[in-house]
Amino acid sequence: MSELAPVKRALVSVSDKTNLIAFTKALVKIGAQIISTGGTARAIADAGLDVTPIDQVTGFPEMMDGRVKTLHPRVHGGLLALRDNAEHVAAMQAHGIEPIDLVCVNLYPFEKTIAQKDVAEAEAIEQIDIGGPSMVRSAAKNHRFVAIVTDPSQYDRVMQDIDAHHGATSLELRRWLAAAAFTRTAAYDTAISKWMNDRYSRRTDPAA
Repeated sequence: MSELAPVKRALVSVSDKTNLIAFTKALVKIGAQIISTGGTARAIADAGLDVTPIDQVTGFPEMMDGRVKTLHPRVHGGLLALRDNAEHVAAMQAHGIEPIDLVCVNLYPFEKTIAQKDVAEAEAIEQIDIGGPSMVRSAAKNHRFVAIVTDPSQYDRVMQDIDAHHGATSLELRRWLAAAAFTRTAAYDTAISKWMNDRYSRRTDPAA
């Protein structure tokens, strides 16, 4: 198997929209289909770029105030499927799952939210991202085939790699991105754990 992975479909869903449009334009330039969610999809469409809303992929509307939108087999099957495994390929074909080659996700700003003075508990909890980390982990686990981009600071390196490989990502890049992705989700979960323990442990610990 070639270590190069062509980028034909990309899922872009970001809270931090720094350089979003420039990065998306670069993906469109190489012929990638862009799938997106919520406000990210609107920003991409407003920039005049073609974008496929996530509900056209899943067949379900975004619901529950955006809590449920990407948690679907047509998303995670497209991320986790081993492209050189006949059984995985057959399952994709049987269930109408198309591969996703690049994911660009940065997470809800939980750390920034809890840093605000007197932030309401409900507001902090709503900034605990579920679908984002799930996609990040799925893509990072399957980095042999999928590139996972988790920070705008990575955009230039990603596009330089894609340009150098004529529309594909290198395994070296995907490994680097996967390592960074797991570092990010670990830090994110640590921040949530610390906040919850600081806030709740004395209330719930019978020994306290």
